[in-house]
Amino acid sequence: QVQVVESGGGLVQAGGSLRLSCAASGSIFSINAMGWYRQAPGKQRELVAVITTAGSTNYADSVKGRFTISRDNAKNTVYLQMNSLKPEDTAVYYCRVVLVSIRIYWGQGTQVTVSS
Repeated sequence: QVQVVESGGGLVQAGGSLRLSCAASGSIFSINAMGWYRQAPGKQRELVAVITTAGSTNYADSVKGRFTISRDNAKNTVYLQMNSLKPEDTAVYYCRVVLVSIRIYWGQGTQVTVSS
């Protein structure tokens, strides 16, 4: 079993910052990639940012220059630093862990609300 736990969501005013954390634990032999997705009400879940074990990153165009993903491989933890937040960033943010075995695990989600 693999557990994925997110933390760090909350309510912030537009222009503010938040830092999300996601820790994976359990029967983890090797993680390939970790990333963040988000889902706003009435919309599909979308990629926000992803980072591989080697440190390669990929960001959604809407967050480039504002969000930064980082990772602590020793702790199986990924972070998402979100700056210059906008009301349209409001969503439930989910952490996704992809193992080398290609198995995928999701966290329960953390709410981020940006007020205008």
